Amino acid sequence: MPGAGELILLAGLGNPGPQYAGNRHNVGFMVLDELAGRIGGKFKAHRSGAEVLEGRLAGSRVVLVKPRSFMNLSGGPVVGAARFYKVPPSGVVVVHDELDVDFGALKLKLGGGDNGHNGLRSITKSLGTRDYYRVRFGIGRPPGRQDPADFVLKDFSTVERKELPFEIDRCADATEALISQGLAAAQNAFHAA
Repeated sequence: MPGAGELILLAGLGNPGPQYAGNRHNVGFMVLDELAGRIGGKFKAHRSGAEVLEGRLAGSRVVLVKPRSFMNLSGGPVVGAARFYKVPPSGVVVVHDELDVDFGALKLKLGGGDNGHNGLRSITKSLGTRDYYRVRFGIGRPPGRQDPADFVLKDFSTVERKELPFEIDRCADATEALISQGLAAAQNAFHAA
């Protein structure tokens, strides 16, 4: 993580519009909304093509970023905001849904591939590097033969929705731990939980 006093950019991934609000693919937006509540602020439109909120979180200066583009074009708004706020890739944290992690499980990492996630692919291409932090919110694999692209654009199941507020809160906690304690400590605290 960047040094003390340096701005950290937290980007949550999702699709814009009310028809997508409850989708599994929008869990990054849900977590950023929780973090915005903790900051006590409201998102505002920004010229980067994202909704942004500046504030303090876990003792650090942060800017929360929710792209107003569709998922597969997330890179432009995220990188536009990073350039505007002069945040290097090492200060970027992306919160996103992850098919290969069971529902409710969290995984934090630095760098790596996009694992078929179009939002990550777009950010990696726009940033020109894979070396940014990821907070991966597990949504699990689709049942039976359901197409993963269809699965991520569906709302969470009734059973999942009962657990969702708790899991979003825990993901926000993990994001704060990443900022305040660093990657290894946050992994130790949240991977086994």
